[in-house]
Amino acid sequence: MEAYKVRFINEYKQLKDRVNKLDNMLCKYSAGDLEFEPTCPNYLLEEQLEAMTEYLNILEKRAEIEGIEL
Repeated sequence: MEAYKVRFINEYKQLKDRVNKLDNMLCKYSAGDLEFEPTCPNYLLEEQLEAMTEYLNILEKRAEIEGIEL
């Protein structure tokens, strides 16, 4: 496999993991089950999750176009 495809897949997997972790944290925060109080405002974390999710979607579209199996 070409080196750029390997880097692409790694970037996708890392981003997906981070999106899942941030989403889980925000769900726990909303439910009052988070074990700590974030110093960053919730709205900013929500915006971050939205941007990261959009980027993840872009990577998925690009992978489909370029024939990269994720």
